[in-house]
Amino acid sequence: MTDSNDSKALSRQRYSQFAAGYVTSQGHAKGYDLDRLLELAGPQAGWSVLDVATGGGHTALKFAPHVAHVVASDLTPEMLEQAAAFITGQGITNAEFKLADAENLPFENAAFDLVTCRIAPHHFPEAHRFVAEAARVLKPGGLLLVQDHVIPDDADAAQYVENFERQRDPSHHRAFTEAEWRAMFAQAGLTVTHTEQITKRHNFIDWAKRQGNSPELIAQLESLLRDAPPAAAAWLETENLGTPDASFVNHHLIIAGTKAG
Repeated sequence: MTDSNDSKALSRQRYSQFAAGYVTSQGHAKGYDLDRLLELAGPQAGWSVLDVATGGGHTALKFAPHVAHVVASDLTPEMLEQAAAFITGQGITNAEFKLADAENLPFENAAFDLVTCRIAPHHFPEAHRFVAEAARVLKPGGLLLVQDHVIPDDADAAQYVENFERQRDPSHHRAFTEAEWRAMFAQAGLTVTHTEQITKRHNFIDWAKRQGNSPELIAQLESLLRDAPPAAAAWLETENLGTPDASFVNHHLIIAGTKAG
């Protein structure tokens, strides 16, 4: 298999194990960022929406009451099953669920008014292909709205933060700077209409256990937080390390881009 296929197989294998935890994860299920995505999109009642790498289904669920139709897609069958049970369990009747590779979407050209993807592209081996595919399936004038980890411009700090994330979840492929995201949108023919960065604070223990990490690995992750060099430490903003309330932040970028009409 190619490196890309290996990476996707690893994501599928890991998320098949931990799917239920992502449905119940409060960091994924709730937050200012979900409300902000809805506000930025301004969905209309007649829209058709595709949520790529839906995970626990929270973004698809957020948009479903405001549009005509939502397709929630994911690479991992077990994750999609969990999302479908969760979304339909909330009384949603205008959603369908489709197995899909984000970098090779099984949808017709110009099929959707909005494509969303939240807290997932850092797993994609070739994120630029996802952006190009999202642009392809958008209608003219349609909107791509992405939220994902963003890394600092300082290369050393970025490498340290990436290593921390990858130690916890080996299927973390890589995150990007805001400039890199803007370039991917431009390359796909999308005009960036909005960017903003937000932080999300995570309980360290909950975050580590959601990926099934052993006590030994959790201790290694704690050491990485404790020993972070100044630029990385400033980015991670660790608090209460060594206690059950230990926490840190990661930074997310929200970026929106439109397809030419």
